[in-house]
Amino acid sequence: MILALAGSSTCAACHKVEYTSQIETSMAHAMEPVAGCIILKQHAVLTFRDGVYHYRIERQGDQSLYSVTDGKNTVTVPLEYAFGLGKAGQTYVFELDGKMYESRVSFYAALNGLDLTTGAANLQPGNLREAAGRLMDRRGAEDCFGCHSTSATREHLQNPESLTPGVTCEHCHGSALAHVEGFRQGKPAAMKNLSALTTEELSDFCGQCHRTWAQIAADGPHDINNVRFQPYRLANSKCYDPSDKRISCVVCHNVHQEVVGSDSFYDRKCLACHASAKHCAVSTQNCVSCHMPKLELPGAHYKFTDHQIRIVRANASYPP
Repeated sequence: MILALAGSSTCAACHKVEYTSQIETSMAHAMEPVAGCIILKQHAVLTFRDGVYHYRIERQGDQSLYSVTDGKNTVTVPLEYAFGLGKAGQTYVFELDGKMYESRVSFYAALNGLDLTTGAANLQPGNLREAAGRLMDRRGAEDCFGCHSTSATREHLQNPESLTPGVTCEHCHGSALAHVEGFRQGKPAAMKNLSALTTEELSDFCGQCHRTWAQIAADGPHDINNVRFQPYRLANSKCYDPSDKRISCVVCHNVHQEVVGSDSFYDRKCLACHASAKHCAVSTQNCVSCHMPKLELPGAHYKFTDHQIRIVRANASYPP
């Protein structure tokens, strides 16, 4: 069943400040139709070569055509969706013979160009179709669209035009239809109140997309490839307390605003627990620059903040 949504613009009537800032965040643009994709609009032609395979993305009007050739045969399809705003990278989804595929190449901001999609370097294509992209099974498609769009269901995937691209208000708070209609009747239905969740509950809630501790602990990866799964890394911190709200996700990150990149911004967050930083022999500011180092995920061309808070010693191995 397709869940009926009121639309984020409806929320703006009462929550203008939150709506205005949230709609500009990377989360709100976690997925977008290719017709409106800024990166593809700004790059009329993108090319890349991997062995015998040559890749080309060419903008034509509102379309971006994706071509892969081995020198003898060529596959050309229109790209349908762009996943990721491009702060780190952007991957594309296309349809071929009624099935969805993840493009084998992605755009990386650090390169201002294409390279193999993260994880693809370890998979050698056996034919042209495999060189074009990874077939998304039903579960994979549901997971990808479920995290990059709002309240996507299996029925949405059968009717892509019904998708609400990006993570918007109703993705986290639930459909606002009953809430809005209730106001008209003087009895507004309650929305999902995330502030009432415990630190552990909030970690699991955010972990629906960012992966929970239990998921990674059970299924991995158990190496540096898990650095981008923040709930897992945070829960492994020595100072993590599932009942202490001072270390919950939303204490450091206002989900209605873009993530702050300044190290100094988080000092007061650290001092909420560590009343004095004077005992630190290195510094009394920019705490996260040492205790939450930025680490590059192989092939991602981007450094992710490691949320496993710890004393990082020179030449120490990565704690999986």
